[in-house]
Amino acid sequence: MMLKASYVPYRLDFNFKALTSRGALPYKDTYFIKVWNPDNPDKFGIGECALFRGLSAEDNDDYEVALRQLCRCINNGAKYDVSDRSSIMFGLETAIADYQNGCVRTPFPSDFSKGNGCVTINGLVWMGSVKEMAQRAEAKIESGFRCVKFKVGGQDFEQEFKLLERIRENHPPKNLEIRLDANGAFTKDNALERIKRLSQLVIHSIEQPVLPGQWDLMAHICAESPIPIALDEELIGCRPMTDKHNMLRHIRPAYLILKPALCGGFSGADEWIEAAECHNIGWWATSALESNVGLNAIAQWVAAKTVTMPQGLGTGSLYNNNIASPLCLDGELLKIAIENKWSFPEFKWITTE
Repeated sequence: MMLKASYVPYRLDFNFKALTSRGALPYKDTYFIKVWNPDNPDKFGIGECALFRGLSAEDNDDYEVALRQLCRCINNGAKYDVSDRSSIMFGLETAIADYQNGCVRTPFPSDFSKGNGCVTINGLVWMGSVKEMAQRAEAKIESGFRCVKFKVGGQDFEQEFKLLERIRENHPPKNLEIRLDANGAFTKDNALERIKRLSQLVIHSIEQPVLPGQWDLMAHICAESPIPIALDEELIGCRPMTDKHNMLRHIRPAYLILKPALCGGFSGADEWIEAAECHNIGWWATSALESNVGLNAIAQWVAAKTVTMPQGLGTGSLYNNNIASPLCLDGELLKIAIENKWSFPEFKWITTE
């Protein structure tokens, strides 16, 4: 049986001013890919090729050309290789798994996908003014989150420190776990100094304190930091298993942050888990700001594993025009409400022969 494939671009519009250490994000462009049997075109598997402009290793001018070529190869029964394009691999793996499991948006079946389980997630506090971040944090805590992650490094450090200090004074460690994500905003000269100050606040972990590609510096920070260090952007573009082991052996982080759309799709993320376990390194998954199509796939993938730590999957409410789905939040618990249905816009799918 030969499947057919097509794709469509889609622009997700943020419903707030999404500030990061890399600047403001007014929108996020993504792509959907679907596969189907031409004998029954109304049943299709769908995935999200979640390109992250400015971050994905495959962010270049020929991205859509590569996506079009993939669909052409599938449609003509030709061989293809997208192992060097993580976001396309992520979308294709999701679409094929969805198709193989009945075309009902269940790429990874489990009790969770049947609406009988849940995934504990952390609350995410985006950058903003100190007042905005404080309000967002309190709103997350009041809604039931016991683990909250703050984006730091995008503004004055003293203001950020005072904010976190105030949060910790109001919410002791037994009640609230605080995670930090610097997105590489610290430098060689200030990283350890800042981390040591932050450690006074009993911080669970800090993600990617300095920019990736500085293995010696990151190894030094991991060795000296009183706060456990998690690698995030460092994983992007590292594909061969030997390179994964070499990185972890050299840097020796406490945790890995797995974004399947950025680190080789689900197959690549599974390789990172295998490597992490060899080096006694923990991990959790986070989204790369996907729509609900990608978020649903990651949540199901995580739920099919044995996980105990809160996952970074609380991004489903970021957009004005997200894809309507059964995903829902109950406090800090991500669930699938099977009574709610998927609803897609009238996409103009691009088909290539």
